[in-house]
Amino acid sequence: MPHDDHDTIDGDVYVSPRHLAHSTAVSDPGLDPLRDLGWDLHHDHLGNAYLTAPDGKVRLGYLPEGDDDGLWRINAYKDAFGPPAWGVCFNDSAPTEFVTAFTTALAEAYRQGPDRYLARPLAGSTDRDPFQAVDPLINRGWCFDRPDLRTFAITAPDGLATLEYTTGDLDPAIELETRDARWHLWAGTSSARPYWYATASTDTPAALLRAVTEAVADPAPLPRWRDDTSSYVKDHAQTSPIHPPSPPTPTPLDVRRAAASRRPAALPAASVPRWSTTSRHALPGQRR
Repeated sequence: MPHDDHDTIDGDVYVSPRHLAHSTAVSDPGLDPLRDLGWDLHHDHLGNAYLTAPDGKVRLGYLPEGDDDGLWRINAYKDAFGPPAWGVCFNDSAPTEFVTAFTTALAEAYRQGPDRYLARPLAGSTDRDPFQAVDPLINRGWCFDRPDLRTFAITAPDGLATLEYTTGDLDPAIELETRDARWHLWAGTSSARPYWYATASTDTPAALLRAVTEAVADPAPLPRWRDDTSSYVKDHAQTSPIHPPSPPTPTPLDVRRAAASRRPAALPAASVPRWSTTSRHALPGQRR
C-alpha cells in the first residue's frame, strides 16, 4: 500500500490494478511539473488551459472544452514555428497519475535541453531504444501478442490493458490528429471502446514513454472516492478502504513520559500529617 499521510490522500478507497482507475478530473498535478519551470500559462474564453515553454518548443494543452475527448495534448517542436516533432495525447478518462508521470519526465528532459526532449527513439541505443517503453510492463508479467501483421501488442495479466506498437510508415499528421499513432496505450477489452487511452507519435522520446509505462506497471493502487464511480471501472476494479495509519510505536522516552504522567502527585507540604501531643500513639518519652 502507498505510504501517503492519510490526511493528504484524496480518496476513501484504493483502486487496483491502477490501469482500472480513471481521471481524477483535477488538472493541477499534471500541470505543476511544467508550471514549476516557469512556463507561461494562459486560458482561452472557454476555460481551456495552455502551457508554453520559454523557447516555444514544447506546448501543452489541457482541453476540457476541446473538439474531441483528447483532454491532454502535448507537442514538441524543433522549430517553434514549424510542425510538431512529436505529439502525445491522453483522453479525458486517462488516470491523472499517468499524465503526471509524463509531464514530470518531460520537465526533467526540458531542463536537460533539446537533445533530451527531442531525442528520437533509436533501436539498439543505450538510452533511446524504444524497447525501454515496453520493459517495465514485461517486468510486471504483461504478455506479448501479435494482433495483426503490422502490430505488436503487450497485454496486462488481467487482459484489461494493452500497449500497441504499429510498424511501418505512418503519416505524421494522422499520428497527431487521430488515435492511429505509433504507440497506443489503452484499457478495456476493445480498443474501439476503451475505458481510457493515450497515444504517442513516432518520434516521442523513449524516456518519456517509459515514464508512463512505469506508472502503469506500478503495483501500488490509486486512491479514489468510492461514490465517484466515474473515477474507476466499477465492474472490474478491486477497491479496498483507506484506513488511517496505525499510531506509531512508542519510543522508550514516550514510555517514561507516559509513566510519569500517571504517577500520583505529591501532597502539598501543609497537608502532610505530623505527630502531635494529641496523637493516639505518642513517641517514647512524650506526654499523652
